Amino acid sequence: MLRTQTVREILSWYEGETPGLKSNLSRLLMHGKLAGTGRVVILPVDQGFEHGPARSFAPNPVGYDPHYLYQLAIDAGVSGYAAPLGLLEQGADTFAGEVPLILKLNSGNSLVGGNDQAVTAKVEDAMRLGCVGVGFTIYPGADNSYAMIEELREISHEAKSRGLMTVVWSYPRGGKVSKDGETALDIIAYAAHMAALMGATIIKVKLPTGHLDLDAAKTVYDKYEIPGDTPAARVRHIMQAAFAGKRLVVFSGGAAKNTDELLDEVRAIREGGGNGSIIGRNSFQRPKEEALALLNEVMDVYR
Repeated sequence: MLRTQTVREILSWYEGETPGLKSNLSRLLMHGKLAGTGRVVILPVDQGFEHGPARSFAPNPVGYDPHYLYQLAIDAGVSGYAAPLGLLEQGADTFAGEVPLILKLNSGNSLVGGNDQAVTAKVEDAMRLGCVGVGFTIYPGADNSYAMIEELREISHEAKSRGLMTVVWSYPRGGKVSKDGETALDIIAYAAHMAALMGATIIKVKLPTGHLDLDAAKTVYDKYEIPGDTPAARVRHIMQAAFAGKRLVVFSGGAAKNTDELLDEVRAIREGGGNGSIIGRNSFQRPKEEALALLNEVMDVYR
């Protein structure tokens, strides 16, 4: 399929990137039911690391099988599938070329306190598996955030030199960030901008609330009357922070919620100019037919 004009425009925003990276970005943007629209829906399955197997897959036990997760991504027609090394390896041959893959290179686990993640795979693994990009989490504000940012710098350089995209999970926590501040408008905008400054191809953040967390930021938001009274207005501000909308931003589906709540969030992302959603637990924890119906409704909203 030839690239649409929308996709060509998006690729033009990524000045300084290699043809290889732009080709992989194009593969993602031209795949699945949202192909060519400039919107993406990605299936992420890294929750087994983050929360443990039972908390992740007991609600829908077929999810313990990596092949099921591949097939869900393919049957749903999502733009891409993101997961840690073992999940992608277990299915890489069977499903080669059927869905764009993003290898999550670092992960935390709930057995350890503190805000940090271990590097669990390498860029060369992503090349071996035929991935279009790599994913990496940073925790702006955490005690270890500078080390994570330096790890991202090295991984991003290596990935881009091989034509791979970088997808940055930018999740602020710790330091001066309160618990409510982890989804505050000013903090999420800061996190998105930080990821853009690090050279992220795609930025993943949580959907912001109307809360403002930093006193210094509250003064500026009040003085310049930055809108944040509706979900769409808040998404619009996050896009501003991502180089005036010239970086792709996808928003996390978060904890399990009902269909109406999730679709309301998707409408806000669409109306605010966001590029899409990355929906994990809200899809793979449902029976397959329900998951496919939900993902189809999400993609219908974006279409």
